[in-house]
Amino acid sequence: MRKNCILILSGLLFQLSSIAQQQKASMDFEKYEPVSTLVVPENPITRSRYPFIDVHNHQFNMPTMDLGVLIREMDKLNMKVMVNLSGESGEKIKSSISNIRKNYPGRFIVFANIDFKGVGESGWGEAAAKKLEEDVKNGANGLKIYKSLGFSVKDIDGKLVAVDDPRLDPIWKKAGELKIPVIIHTADPKSFWDPMDEHNERWLELATHPNRKRGDDNPEPWEKLIEEQHRLFTKHKNTTFIAAHFGWYPNNLAKLSELLDAMPNVVVEFGAVIAELGRQPKMANAFFTKYQDRILFGKDSWVPEEYATYFRVLETSDEYFPYHKKYHAFWRMYGMGLSDEILKKVYYKNALRIIPNIDKTGFPD
Repeated sequence: MRKNCILILSGLLFQLSSIAQQQKASMDFEKYEPVSTLVVPENPITRSRYPFIDVHNHQFNMPTMDLGVLIREMDKLNMKVMVNLSGESGEKIKSSISNIRKNYPGRFIVFANIDFKGVGESGWGEAAAKKLEEDVKNGANGLKIYKSLGFSVKDIDGKLVAVDDPRLDPIWKKAGELKIPVIIHTADPKSFWDPMDEHNERWLELATHPNRKRGDDNPEPWEKLIEEQHRLFTKHKNTTFIAAHFGWYPNNLAKLSELLDAMPNVVVEFGAVIAELGRQPKMANAFFTKYQDRILFGKDSWVPEEYATYFRVLETSDEYFPYHKKYHAFWRMYGMGLSDEILKKVYYKNALRIIPNIDKTGFPD
């Protein structure tokens, strides 16, 4: 009996020891970052080949900030013009424009924003359109619509306001009359709505940023939001819309191609989605070639060292290099190797054509 107990105990201790060794040898996926043994040509880039215009940037303190700090970083990157989408409205726009003109005229463009409070009140849409017109007179050169429209904007009755709500039509019509573009961010990546399981390739991002998880009732199905945006584009054919983040179809360029063919008043920018383009260099190169007149350079978050990834994907033919945020993309990237002609259009020519009043000084051709 005692001998049997000793054997059982020994076996149990061996199993516990094995489990402990296994646990010691394991690690979280987030920590696993193997160094590639692949030896291929590398051409890291910290400065763009041509001066560029970033059409998707956010500077919330532009009225009072020291613009020289931005300029020094911009010059290192070869960014000739930064478009600040967070201009707000009224006195904030005036103060931003004043700061720019006094210190660095020609280096910044400011977009206005809409205060959606009061949607549903009599004449609200017309008043909002008039306010936009005033902001443009005061120096704004475009309109930025945040994803709050469709996510959280509610009318005076507490109901969610759809992206294509007809009560907002005067705003889009006015933008067309003023010949200013409207850059609009609707929804988020489709994976944010998918089940958070082993099949969701954005699992790591959702695990580290749980507030980004969405669902059909939080606040609406992804498809519904995107369809609302597309109806908006189709209804207002005389207004130029910039679909932010490639309209959340950077991972389905065939679908995005169909949409651009159907909606000639829409152009796209690739802020925060360069990782999607970098994993499909052949498909992306073909897309950029076909739609070279309708793609703008955008980055979104202002982290100067991250621009290097964008330059490398656009300009080089490098293979298998990492993205700068693992939770955005655990896969490796490949360069598209775009031609100089296409690079010039993406970097600055398209923006010069679409966004009014950009100082053309300092751009080639």
